[in-house]
Amino acid sequence: MNIRAILDGLPQAATAAVEQTGARPLGAYPRTRMRRMRGDDWSRRLARETQLSVNDLIWPIFVQDGATAETPVPSMPGVMRYSVAQAVKAVGEAAALGIPAIAVFPVVDPALKTEDGREAANPDNIVCRAVRAIKAAHPQIGIICDAALDPFTSHGQDGLLKDGEVINDETVAALVRQSLVQAQAGCDVVAPSDMMDGRVGAIRDALDGAGLTHVKILAYSAKYASAFYGPFRDAVGSGSALGLKGKQTYQMDPANGDEALRETALDIAEGADMVMVKPGLPYLDVLWRVKDAFKLPTFVYHVSGEYAMLKAAAANGWLDGDKALMESLACFKRAGADGILTYGAIDAAKKLKSGG
Repeated sequence: MNIRAILDGLPQAATAAVEQTGARPLGAYPRTRMRRMRGDDWSRRLARETQLSVNDLIWPIFVQDGATAETPVPSMPGVMRYSVAQAVKAVGEAAALGIPAIAVFPVVDPALKTEDGREAANPDNIVCRAVRAIKAAHPQIGIICDAALDPFTSHGQDGLLKDGEVINDETVAALVRQSLVQAQAGCDVVAPSDMMDGRVGAIRDALDGAGLTHVKILAYSAKYASAFYGPFRDAVGSGSALGLKGKQTYQMDPANGDEALRETALDIAEGADMVMVKPGLPYLDVLWRVKDAFKLPTFVYHVSGEYAMLKAAAANGWLDGDKALMESLACFKRAGADGILTYGAIDAAKKLKSGG
């Protein structure tokens, strides 16, 4: 029913009064105006569907040998490689901001890198030393340890090689040994990022068999063979070792979505407590599908290349870096992420704490 029909049913005096207001036929303008709820800050906040908080953030950090070393990663502005002592201090800042967890990645001395990556299973390697020190100083913060061989291998691959190819089952055995020393050092979460078949189940069995049933597994379930990992490989020193070889024989094809659901289902069946999609922004559709399908705690990695692009654009004045970062993180939440690994965690936490 339009305004004219309503007016026709009113007494003549009432009709004249309404017409004097200048009312126009209903079809001439919208009754529902979506901008009404956008008009004020308070109404935008009340109607906001997705709420990002510091509780959603996980901060990846790089640790290296050295007494007080703290060196920047050139391709990731604002990101540092920390000595163990400096990492303890840096994690203190994260804990004070309320960030619930960190993820530790090693920068391994090239002299310790071997074909078989045996340093990964050394209970006194750089990761284990960092975990023990951080956990002693900040017992309230969760510590996630990456389970993959690439920082420890001379060839930069995530697994062991035979005739130039990454072999699966022997790599899984090496990952089990790596996961055990990390858990025994005190990490709370083992995060296999290697994409070998069957590794989640093997790690779960080994942890349980060692009495480490409380240690959680965050499976990199949908990790793509992406072009967005370059700065990370610079940071840990594995990129140059790869040469022309990529990781397409074990990481996922970026063109595939259904395959991510199969990978995730397998990891859940093998005992994963949490699952992850990596990279982040180019794969929001995959993140949404994984969360929608399984309803398990689902994480996303805002990877080094994504972070570096934001920083480079901000440095050139092409983007407001802070706003672009916060928008990106909100989009991960909107797509279903329960937690976000981001190198911008400290900056984001400060913004959130200040109400930004």
